Amino acid sequence: MSILKIARMGHPVLRAKARALHPSEIRTPTIQQLIDDMFETMKEYQGVGLAAPQVHEGLRIFVAGFPPVVNDDEDDDREADEDEEDVPLMAVINPEIEVVTREVVEDWEGCLSIPDIRGRVPRSRQISVRAYDRQGKKMEIQASGFTARVIQHETDHLDGVLFFDRMKNFQSLSFLDEYGRYWSGRKGD
Repeated sequence: MSILKIARMGHPVLRAKARALHPSEIRTPTIQQLIDDMFETMKEYQGVGLAAPQVHEGLRIFVAGFPPVVNDDEDDDREADEDEEDVPLMAVINPEIEVVTREVVEDWEGCLSIPDIRGRVPRSRQISVRAYDRQGKKMEIQASGFTARVIQHETDHLDGVLFFDRMKNFQSLSFLDEYGRYWSGRKGD
């Protein structure tokens, strides 16, 4: 497995709509290697999600999740929430999101392509996702809370959308140091 180079904000690949994979492509050695490398890259950079465009691949694939044993230090960027859960490890191909409820929650997000910056982003609390898994099998995921937020964030990358684009305003935009100093422990901001 390899650690891949992360595209940073400003690179055109992050603003392009990614190409859907044909189901026959999913099990190819090239795509399977890409998925493995994306998991390895996400782990290396301590991310909770990584979309193919972030590693310079214009394909509708993302990986997400925490390893089964989570180090508490990796949770610093997440606010405690009554419906927050650990995000299961997943590889998601050609996702289609359907909003389950109209309830929207604004919470902090960061991005490996926009290092050291955090901001509050409104997202649907509950979603349903239809996609393919890494075996090329159709799957449906019901997600809420933090898992729903991660899936929406990564799917946005497949459409050329960055979390800045979803923010209502930029008043919460913070460097990571200031986020940690002033915002990370506060409830109900």
